[in-house]
Amino acid sequence: MKRKIACVIFTFLSIYVTSQQQFKAIDNLIEKGRYQIALQELNKIESSFKSNYKIATIYDALDNHSKSVQYYRKAISFKDDYRTKFKLAKSLKKAKKFREALKVYQEIVNADSKNLLAKYDLSKLYLQLKQPKKTKKLLKELIAEDSKNANYHYQLGIANALLGKKFKKIDNFLDAYRLDNQHFNAIEKLAKGFTKLKDKDSSAIFIEKGLELNPNHLDLNKLKINSLYIKKGYNESIVYLNHIDSLSPGEHYTHKMLGKSYYKLRNYPKALEHFNKATKINAQDFTAYVYKGKIHLERNEIKEAMFSYGMATFVGKEARDEAHLGLAKVYMEMKLPKRAIDEFKLAVAENHKNIKASYLLAKTSDDYYKDKKIGYKLYQKYLERFEGRSTETDEFVKSRIKEIKKQHFLKGEILE
Repeated sequence: MKRKIACVIFTFLSIYVTSQQQFKAIDNLIEKGRYQIALQELNKIESSFKSNYKIATIYDALDNHSKSVQYYRKAISFKDDYRTKFKLAKSLKKAKKFREALKVYQEIVNADSKNLLAKYDLSKLYLQLKQPKKTKKLLKELIAEDSKNANYHYQLGIANALLGKKFKKIDNFLDAYRLDNQHFNAIEKLAKGFTKLKDKDSSAIFIEKGLELNPNHLDLNKLKINSLYIKKGYNESIVYLNHIDSLSPGEHYTHKMLGKSYYKLRNYPKALEHFNKATKINAQDFTAYVYKGKIHLERNEIKEAMFSYGMATFVGKEARDEAHLGLAKVYMEMKLPKRAIDEFKLAVAENHKNIKASYLLAKTSDDYYKDKKIGYKLYQKYLERFEGRSTETDEFVKSRIKEIKKQHFLKGEILE
């Protein structure tokens, strides 16, 4: 009897030792990245929690998430293991099976409400599913447990952003930054947030801080460039633009801003070079055509100016008043006032707030038409909309209204 028991024990020990040796050999293969051979060896072993778990981790490493999900589930069928469930949830998320991942995370959190890691992952998954209120609830619980974790405050800011709470999100991002002044994501959001709020000083601080941490970050470089352009720092903006062009060549934004910067510096050959590149990248960019038209007009290149302004009116889908205004100026240079008037009318129709187009429409109509009542009415419209914007223009318009009224009065006609 004792001999039989000893034999059974010896048999089990032999199987155990053999199994351990097999897994050790498989682990060595995995460490060396010989995944396919490791999978072949694992498939020779009797299915168990350990074998299925290892197969799942290999598929995880290979980014074959549907397979990793399959084998994590098999492993769990042998043993209800927390670590495996957590990995299953992550794999489901990577496989974009968000609803299934949500269910697994909820099971983990319900089983252990103090599991901060699972709760944090669940909060981020709620964000992906556009459920910011549920995210906020979990993050507030997490902050109550650990208020020093900058990521909790950052994610709370993202949730508040989805809820449209623009000032609360800024407070959350600031909290994250105070806890970790190297938290790049919070710094980036603060730079963008303060830019939208038009808080120039605060945005400048965080743009600089972000670029210190990551000088090659495209969005922050663009914020810096826009700020320099507004401040008329055109030469410095060109330096930054050339830098981002080296990082991400051939971007429409880069060539358009280079064109605008060179235009402001009156370096027209370089400006045209970059506006031409911008319109090649985006043929629908009517503003680049407008700038090209301005350059050609200033250089008295009438045909080229007409073509550029014409293209701007053709491709533009937004308000194209500047394109029509430019085309009108071309026609004025060509001594074609009637065609210029038509373009001034189109400019005003596109944007009734365009003060220059409204004034030039009135002035050109006054000069061109024998019937001065046409110019008179347009001058009146100009004053109704823009009186007080330019003292010099107001004085001229009022004097013309007075003169036209007087001329018609002498003819026995009273104008209102």
